[in-house]
Parts: sequence; structure tokens; C-alpha cells
Amino acid sequence: MNDSKTVVGIDIAKRVFQLHWIDMETGEIVSLPLKREKFLEHFANRQPCLIGMEACGGAQHWARSLTALGHQVKLLPGKAVKPFVTGNKNDRHDARAIWTAVQQPHVKAVAIKSEEQQAILALHRMRSQLVKFRTAQINGLRGLLTEYGEVMAQGKAAIRKGITQALARLSDRLPAIVIDTLREQWARIEKMDAEIATIERRIKDWLKQDAACRRIAEIPGVGPLTATAAVAIMGDAKTFKSGREFAAFAGLVPRQTGTGGRVKLLGISKRGDTYLRTLLIHGARAVLTNAKDPGPWVTALRQRRPLNVAVVALANKMARTIWAILAHERTYQREFVTQPAQG
Repeated sequence: MNDSKTVVGIDIAKRVFQLHWIDMETGEIVSLPLKREKFLEHFANRQPCLIGMEACGGAQHWARSLTALGHQVKLLPGKAVKPFVTGNKNDRHDARAIWTAVQQPHVKAVAIKSEEQQAILALHRMRSQLVKFRTAQINGLRGLLTEYGEVMAQGKAAIRKGITQALARLSDRLPAIVIDTLREQWARIEKMDAEIATIERRIKDWLKQDAACRRIAEIPGVGPLTATAAVAIMGDAKTFKSGREFAAFAGLVPRQTGTGGRVKLLGISKRGDTYLRTLLIHGARAVLTNAKDPGPWVTALRQRRPLNVAVVALANKMARTIWAILAHERTYQREFVTQPAQG
């Protein structure tokens, strides 16, 4: 932190933002509510500040706007701010907690993303939401058919194969209005399939235009979804000190617990971005189960460790490789061997 800058903690909201800072000349503690319309105007007339905000909805937009005005902005995870909230929870106490947290050297800030990176993440979020809606609709349809003796196997492919025959058999026993409604629900599912395919095509188009995405897409197990999501979520790769730090950000390193100098390693922490971690693990599982030649490291790992442990270990390695390629602007080399740093 630059000691010459005033530190301001901001609790953002839809309409009224709460500011907290200490005047460096008088030592006065200032707690100021500002309406949304006056927010940027206030900071346009101030000397450069160190501004802390929680990384919540709208924070990326305000971080870019304040940075353009010459201020230094740090976005903090909500979990990092919560321990500093004292007393009853309200906007003033939240702003004070953010003001305290942003000055702690151990608190890791969230990367500020560009509008382009947020745009590709928006596509991912909309696709993920459609997949959840589609799964719910398929499960609901399977449950309704089971009530009438038409038990269908799990999965979209199974229900697509048998839905026409099942509805034909039920058409003689159920009212037409029910059969028509079931057909409409299946039509909605197929429409969602088309919408998901359209979003995936747009993501692939963005992959072709982005050099960083193309480089990491060469890694086995990293497809268009993982490549574009990793680049967008990571922001600037150099904000992470190492590949392990990025793997820890994705929640792919062990949790630790210990006392008295004894440290015990547990399962993975599952911190950070759940979506990115899920993509990496699915990609690693695909390599282990489908690849004809996954490589000597993966083969040896699979021989001595259970499948799920090997999957997570490979996902961890994929995360580190992604960071190395992006941070050092290299291309993927299958047989590359990391050399120890020279002292």
C-alpha cells in the first residue's frame, strides 16, 4: 500500500453507496453515504486514493471506472472482509470492514477484468443457467412419465430416443390436453438444446479470435469452454505469483490443518471459482478415461493412485500449465520438462 494515498472503503449497493475513510490531515473518521448518480462525480474531484470494494455484482464496472479516474482499486472477496465486521451488520460497518481489510497485506485481491473478459464470462453464465434449466425440465418430464409406467433411463440421449414412443403409448390412456402439454415440455427442452449450441458456437468463435485461448486450448483436457473461461476468470495471469497460486485460486490444492508445528493435509479446498474448477476436473477425467496416450506422468499416477485422486492431481497440473503458458506467453509443449530455478 502507498502510504501517501488516502484509503477509502466502499460498500456498494443499487442506489446508495457507503464510504468510509480517515482524513489524513485532521484524523477525522468520515462515514459518507452517496447516491449512485453522485458516486463518480465525488471521486473525479479527489486526489488519487486506494479504494477497497467487495467483489460483488457491479464491482467490476465501478473498479474500471474508478481506475480510469486515476485511483487504485482493490476488489476483495467477501470471505476476506467478513472477519472485520464488528457490531450489527449495516452499510456503515461493512464499509469500515472493507476499509480495514484492504490494508491487510495477506488479503489477496480479485483481478479487475476488462469488459471483453466479462462479456465472455456472461456467455458462460447464460450457458450454465440454460444447462441447469434443461436438466430440471428433463428430470421433471421423466418423473411425470414414470407416474404412468413409462420408466426411461437417465440422460438426455435416452429420453430423446424413447420419448416419441412413450407419448404414443400414453395417448390412448391420457387426455389429449395432458399429452399436448408433455409434448410442449419436450419441445422446450429441444429449444434449450438449440440455444445452448448457439452459445457454444459463439464461445468457439471467440476462441478463434483470442491468441491466449488458442495457446492453452492445445493442452490435453482443455477445450473451448475451459480455455475461454480460464482466460476470462484469470484476468491478468501475472497477478498470480506462480502456477500453484492459480491452482489454489481454483480450489485444487489440499486444505491444511495443524497445531504445534504439525500440519495435516486434507482434501482439496474447493475455494475460488467453482465453475472453473468443475471444467478442469471434467477435462482431466476425460483425459484419464478416453485418451489413448495420456503420457508417462499420467499413466504412472493412475497406477498408484485411485481414479478420483488422479483426476484432481491432473486438473491441478492443467491449472499450473495454463498459468505458465499465459504468464510467460509460451506455447504448449507436450514433452516440456520444468527446470529448477538457478540460484
